[in-house]
Amino acid sequence: MWSKREVVDYALQRRASLDRLQRVPRALWDFDAHPLLIRSAMHHGEESGEACPVCAHEPLLRLNYTFGEQLGQFSGRIKSSDELADMQDEFGEFRVVVVEVCTECEWNHMILAYMLGDGVARKPPRRRRTVEDIYG
Repeated sequence: MWSKREVVDYALQRRASLDRLQRVPRALWDFDAHPLLIRSAMHHGEESGEACPVCAHEPLLRLNYTFGEQLGQFSGRIKSSDELADMQDEFGEFRVVVVEVCTECEWNHMILAYMLGDGVARKPPRRRRTVEDIYG
């Protein structure tokens, strides 16, 4: 993506978490993945091509969460890599947080965060009525 900037890689924190796991008996492993995170990964996750570092289950799934004032009510949504490529031309600035999730053992970790956008300040889009507004 041409506008990718302010990249923060969480590889060292991930490695430290995995190292701590090696010192704890397997029976005590308890991952705190929220059920909605697991469900989102099953339905919207993109395969990373890697195996889970904990249980070796394949595929490890990645979710791209988008955040930003210019996204308006759509901030905090999951987007595919193709959608991100389109969004970088449509919005001035927004943050992408990439989370890896294993649906088998519920391992999850934030692996990357970066900014996208063309740098032109824009107003957020007009609020649209959604299903959440109708049904609560």
